[in-house]
Amino acid sequence: MATVRCAMEDPMPVGDRTAVPLSEVTLRASRSSGPGGQHANVTASRIEAVFDVEASASLSAEQKRRLVARLGPQVTAVAQDARSQAQNRELALTRLRQRLEQALAVPRPRTPTRPSRASLARREAQKRAQAERKRARQPPEPEG
Repeated sequence: MATVRCAMEDPMPVGDRTAVPLSEVTLRASRSSGPGGQHANVTASRIEAVFDVEASASLSAEQKRRLVARLGPQVTAVAQDARSQAQNRELALTRLRQRLEQALAVPRPRTPTRPSRASLARREAQKRAQAERKRARQPPEPEG
């Protein structure tokens, strides 16, 4: 099997402090349904990048748990946009890296806040104005 040269950095940076070696990513080539005309019928230019989360030695247990919960035990990215297998390989690895980054991102905890006194007063004033507007649309009360 020939060595495949790749412009993607090895190890592939994922987030700020994490990197995944390209040896942990499986690349599969198959026939594309994308651009290329008859050329697409004879070349394997579609690339599928598969990352097995549980088999990874580069991720911590917490990172693996987060990935499995969000994306499942295997993370897959496919590219068949270009005619060239090399371009599709780069696209698939970039998409895989983006998916991993998004899934590993830890959301900042929400800090509960209270509405200001001025905003509460504005809201009450708007409610009073709306109630008055609706009252003004009603037919007048019969005198009697």
